Amino acid sequence: MKWIVMGSGGVGGYFGGRLAEAGEEVWFVARGAHLAALQRDGLRVRSILGDFTIDPARAVEDPAAAGEADAVLVAVKSWQTEEAARALRPAIGPRTSVVSLQNGATTAEEIGAVVGMAHMLGGTCRLVAFLEGPGKVTHAGVEPTIGVGELGGGRSERAQRIAEALSRCQGVHAVLSDDIQRDIWTKFLFIASVSGVGAVARVSIGRYRSLPETRAVLVAALREVEAVARARGVALPEDVVPETLRFIDGLPEGATASMQRDIMDGAPSELEAQNGAVVRMGRTLGIPTPTHELLYAALKPQELLARETSP
Repeated sequence: MKWIVMGSGGVGGYFGGRLAEAGEEVWFVARGAHLAALQRDGLRVRSILGDFTIDPARAVEDPAAAGEADAVLVAVKSWQTEEAARALRPAIGPRTSVVSLQNGATTAEEIGAVVGMAHMLGGTCRLVAFLEGPGKVTHAGVEPTIGVGELGGGRSERAQRIAEALSRCQGVHAVLSDDIQRDIWTKFLFIASVSGVGAVARVSIGRYRSLPETRAVLVAALREVEAVARARGVALPEDVVPETLRFIDGLPEGATASMQRDIMDGAPSELEAQNGAVVRMGRTLGIPTPTHELLYAALKPQELLARETSP
């Protein structure tokens, strides 16, 4: 299969790299120094499951240069979604499938509004990975897991084809989901909560999960997202909060969420797509979200400053 990876940072770089390692034709879309490094030195991945290098790496700035794709993995930051979707249009053919691996709960719909919902599959991923430097991705923790499925539920040949390709990759656990909305919201419940709490606490997960006061805030944040999801008709597991806490307790002591890292670095973040989205959906549905409202209010001034000063 021919793949385009839209956004080649920690998530896109890792999963795209594993696909290329397995012999798939992968085109990485990147910019600036990262693009130059990929074109010059290839993609270098440092992983707890074994380091590897893709050299040469197919890397372009404009996905149109890659031509029509069989499958697209979208891994850009949430605020870049519309721009990325517009750039992707020349690479979308009649049978192209597009999978969003982003952190937001509604990114597939946002991309589909530009490229056409008929092309969209739902996707989720879990791993702790980040861009260490131009052309260099570090996978620091968590078994790399990627799920794919039809947004309306059930299984399909196209979703199965993508899951099978990913399952052939070393260092990737691929899941063909019967209910990808459940999976998307299970991840969103986790990521929106740890991102907001971590960004306010400004310490690693290991520190705030073990302190009773901040753990209580984390639990309250998880419960609010659960309530919003159920009000939207998402069939979350009954034990989704305790299971998510168990997952959080198993993360590396020094782990941080990407939104937290961006905020602490003074960079634009996914605040609007995470805590802000919980607040907006809660208001629309009449579901109280006081914890997320506080997290959002506390972080918004810095977010606005970052956007004013970002190049």
